[in-house]
Amino acid sequence: MTVPTYTISTKAIDLVAGIAERVGELKGSGEYSRNLRLRKINRLRSIQSSLAIENNTLSLGQVTDIIEGKRVLGLPHEIQEVKNACQTYEHLLEYDPYKVKDFLKAHQFMTAGLVKDSGHFRSQGVGVFEGTRLIHAGAGYQFVPQLITDLFAWAKKAKIHPLIKSSVVHFEIEFIHPFMDGNGRIGRLWQTLILSKWNELFAWLPVETVVYENQQDYYDALAGSQKTGDSESFIEFMLKSILRALEELPFRKITDIFTDINTDKLTKAELEFLEQIAAYLDRNGEISNYRARLLTGKSDDSVKKYLSKFVKTGILKVEGEKKGRKYLINRK
Repeated sequence: MTVPTYTISTKAIDLVAGIAERVGELKGSGEYSRNLRLRKINRLRSIQSSLAIENNTLSLGQVTDIIEGKRVLGLPHEIQEVKNACQTYEHLLEYDPYKVKDFLKAHQFMTAGLVKDSGHFRSQGVGVFEGTRLIHAGAGYQFVPQLITDLFAWAKKAKIHPLIKSSVVHFEIEFIHPFMDGNGRIGRLWQTLILSKWNELFAWLPVETVVYENQQDYYDALAGSQKTGDSESFIEFMLKSILRALEELPFRKITDIFTDINTDKLTKAELEFLEQIAAYLDRNGEISNYRARLLTGKSDDSVKKYLSKFVKTGILKVEGEKKGRKYLINRK
């Protein structure tokens, strides 16, 4: 049986400890588990970001509209990708992360109507190119079924922390490249699945959003580990991304963060926007227009509208001008 090569660095151990501490804080507060609206928003962020990594151009607002059954102007295949991803994530907790048949079923959901070999391992060679330059050649197609079988058998028995295990599996899926298309999406999904079996919080954690924000670092970590044959650098990148995603989740109520306002006066859309930036504001004390766009997926005009409204109502205050402008919690 082929066994993955990986190194657990001191940095990785520290990151695991930090993640475990944050998970404990969130579990203790109970705020995230009760907030179904925020869970829904973060699921949509996960879907939009994972597809955006693969060059899908639809915004978070458009993804939301598609899921809600509204008409959206966009490329048909991009709209289909969103519908497929939504269905795949809806079934997430039903999959067994160590069963090859569930792996293929998830790929079928993810790529239905988009690729001819949906739900099947590839039957030809494949490579990842940067322009015309080959940067990674997948494993020989004839070896793929056994390599995935071995990977899942190892993962099922391996006595290592799920945070490490899930990162190794994610890397190995990308390294093997078992499908003609959809390898990135299924690799990120499978890491989420393994983590969700450890703690259901991870079924709703938008790690993909952090990966998308740091897309070049993601590719660099993959390339570095592929070059050495050891997933150490990729493990560290994914753990940093997971910790950052956790840090951006609120573990206090909105009314605990913004103590001097009554959030019931906000519209549903305004409240959802505030919830998406609340944890970042609580942790950092300030937020820029750019960071708010990254966290919410909203357009520049929409972000300016929401932030201006919060300033007018006394929720936030503003400092600086133009690119140096920051929005801070108004604690008066």
